[in-house]
Amino acid sequence: MRTNVTLPGPLLARVDSVAGPRGRSRYVAEAVAQRVRRDELGAAIRETAGAMVGKPGWMGPDDVISWVEGLRSEDTE
Repeated sequence: MRTNVTLPGPLLARVDSVAGPRGRSRYVAEAVAQRVRRDELGAAIRETAGAMVGKPGWMGPDDVISWVEGLRSEDTE
């Protein structure tokens, strides 16, 4: 879908330097898609934060540290 986007000149020059003037639309679309995925993931993380607290399998920060230290100390041979 066609749209108009206004970008500062110096930013557009940087985009063109990596994408080329004929690759501008694809570059911007990929950058926007990446940002949308990141924002959606962040929202999902915020919405579900703490959902496991107090449930079987939940580990507090100290438990996680102990678990990681245990993994690191295991013989890997």
